[in-house]
Amino acid sequence: MSTMPAKIIHRSIERDWRDVYDFARKPENMPLWATGLATGLEPNGADWIAHGPLGTIKVSFVPTNEFGVIDHTVTIESGLRVYNALRIVPNGDGCEVMFTLLRLPGMTDAQFSADAAHVEKDLAMLKALMER
Repeated sequence: MSTMPAKIIHRSIERDWRDVYDFARKPENMPLWATGLATGLEPNGADWIAHGPLGTIKVSFVPTNEFGVIDHTVTIESGLRVYNALRIVPNGDGCEVMFTLLRLPGMTDAQFSADAAHVEKDLAMLKALMER
């Protein structure tokens, strides 16, 4: 497989990175800001299960860490696994939240743009929650 096109989507948040990381890394909080998981995540061993437009999906997160990494792999019913790189990076008194969106094989320009808009909306919601 060749390298997939990628787009890094980020949002500045005026809140300490540790607070944002502590909130955003918890799977039970993700439905509050990550609308792709709107029905919520249910624990399933070391993984989490969500039910949504793509059917039942399994989400596997990296362990809690001191680097602000919230990477996770989403496996949909077809068996397709999508790696999602999500980082919270200190920036002065606030932070940057960065999501690397990969353009999957067969994805149209319109689908890739729609996915990017979806991520931008999610990060805007996270910002709104964190800056209250």
